[in-house]
Amino acid sequence: MAPPRILVCGDVNGRFNQLYKRVSTVNKSAGPFDVLLCVGQFFPDSPENNEEFLDYIQGRSQISIPTYFIGDYGIGAPKVLSVVSNDPKNQGFKMDGLRVCDNLFWLKGSGKFTLHGLSVVYLSGRHSSSGQLFGTYSPDDVDALRAWAEEPGVVDLFLSNEWPAGVLNGAVIKEAPPGVTDSSGTDPVISKLAAEIKPRYHFAGTKGVFYSREPYSNHEAKHVTRFVGLAPVGNKDKQKFIHAISPTPASMLSADEMSNRPPNTTLTPYTTVQTTPHAKDVAKRPSNSVDEDQYWRYDVSQKRQRKGAGDGLCFKFISSGNCPRGEKCNYQHDMDAREQCRKGVCIDFIIKGKCEKGPDCSYKHSLADKDDKIVQKSQRTERSKECWFCLSSPNIEQHLIISIGESYYFALAKGPLVDDHILIIPIEHLPNTVYEDPNSEIELEKFQNALKMYFKEQGKQVVFFEWVFKHGTHANLQAIPIPLSKAALLPKLFNMAAGKLGFNFVSLKSDKSSEGRKSLRAQVDRKSSFFYVELPDGTILSHPVEDNEKFPAQFGREVIAGLLDKATKADWRNCKLSKDEEIIMVDDFKRKFQMFDPTL
Repeated sequence: MAPPRILVCGDVNGRFNQLYKRVSTVNKSAGPFDVLLCVGQFFPDSPENNEEFLDYIQGRSQISIPTYFIGDYGIGAPKVLSVVSNDPKNQGFKMDGLRVCDNLFWLKGSGKFTLHGLSVVYLSGRHSSSGQLFGTYSPDDVDALRAWAEEPGVVDLFLSNEWPAGVLNGAVIKEAPPGVTDSSGTDPVISKLAAEIKPRYHFAGTKGVFYSREPYSNHEAKHVTRFVGLAPVGNKDKQKFIHAISPTPASMLSADEMSNRPPNTTLTPYTTVQTTPHAKDVAKRPSNSVDEDQYWRYDVSQKRQRKGAGDGLCFKFISSGNCPRGEKCNYQHDMDAREQCRKGVCIDFIIKGKCEKGPDCSYKHSLADKDDKIVQKSQRTERSKECWFCLSSPNIEQHLIISIGESYYFALAKGPLVDDHILIIPIEHLPNTVYEDPNSEIELEKFQNALKMYFKEQGKQVVFFEWVFKHGTHANLQAIPIPLSKAALLPKLFNMAAGKLGFNFVSLKSDKSSEGRKSLRAQVDRKSSFFYVELPDGTILSHPVEDNEKFPAQFGREVIAGLLDKATKADWRNCKLSKDEEIIMVDDFKRKFQMFDPTL
């Protein structure tokens, strides 16, 4: 199998005509090439280029080669990318790119995927403390890449917008163009990631120059890394803005081939990267230690001058009540702020005095008072009037209801993943099914056991999962049948999906569902958000979700959709049925389930 042929270009700045004219020329002389990867600013840098850019985005001009970009900033970026993000076809796990238009894909946030056999990791956006919706990367994006760096295997390509700070350390900079040694356009976070990921190739833009560094060795790795910085498309100095490579994927190379080092190989440049407000030294810490890097995100003063307590409030303590650094933490462990957080006040509002999400935020933007419990009860009453799941609500779709017990009822899922996709819903307007009274828990177990027996008769097993959001609306425990031939893959798939998001599940093993749920209650904080899944073998996998964590709202469904080869149905909105179709499905389930129904 021939190695893939890859083109990489620097800042496009919306100059699509020049870019694809050059791609066409290169294709004729040395192609064909399989894909084009773009680093640096992708969107226009001036209004004059916006019309040209939109001609391609809106289909009036054609993009001739599959193109992937990470520089999601520039004129028009928020408007275009908001539409792309909200497209139902782009929901779910899309680390291999969100489709913008034909042959154009946005690599959002951070991710790792395989492209023509090559292992590719990327960090979209640039470093910024502004918290913009597009064009900047988040601490969670960085954490995810650091987690993937721990996975076995060699990364072929690393794409970043800014150059890694210190990349010139130990390099021979003969005939380097002006601007290479300038520190602007570099980022020490990228340096740290490059040192941990150890890619075979690292491409970046933003500095406005072309520079190909000598290969450098990596700590605790046999292969070398080649860094290439690319100039902007159509630059006045006519510096190289497009670069071609044809690497054999690392997965296909022998150990000897991987360890081959060119004569001009230098030492790694990143051992001397200076400490900055958003990067520490690159040395690995023990897995049981608290990662110092995690704490730059909590410093609301953005100074990191280590003057002792008082520089800011400790985000970790306020959000969870437990800071692993204890007395060694240099930020305030404010109990009053923690109590306000527990009462549902927005943590950004507590720390910064404002929240950038505004009305889209799910938390309160005012400090809670002593009568908060009364207020919350009143709010629950008001919410139940608008709720989809409250039996007294005018919004409930009664035709979806299958069976009603004392504390719970059964209903067909709206937009079901499979025909027998069922919801177990508490009759009372409660935020979760985990912290129920003993009598309600007994009925829930009866419902679950009934479903297990029902699906067993059909040669299937059932998986249950619930997203417990501490300020959530009406709880629902989802139940989806799985063919016996695929049930054994569930643990591996859920753990793999967790790894992609940068966390590990807490695993609880029990022969009885009630015992497993009891253990779950002991493990999680009543005041916190968490996701859990009950697997057919009795194992419960749980994950506490922090307030600032990017956790997919449909995580459980997305994983199971992948297992069942129904990726297009990962979003329930893609599975909407007519009311007549739903009625037929409900009647069919009622008829088959009747002999197992514990309410009859």
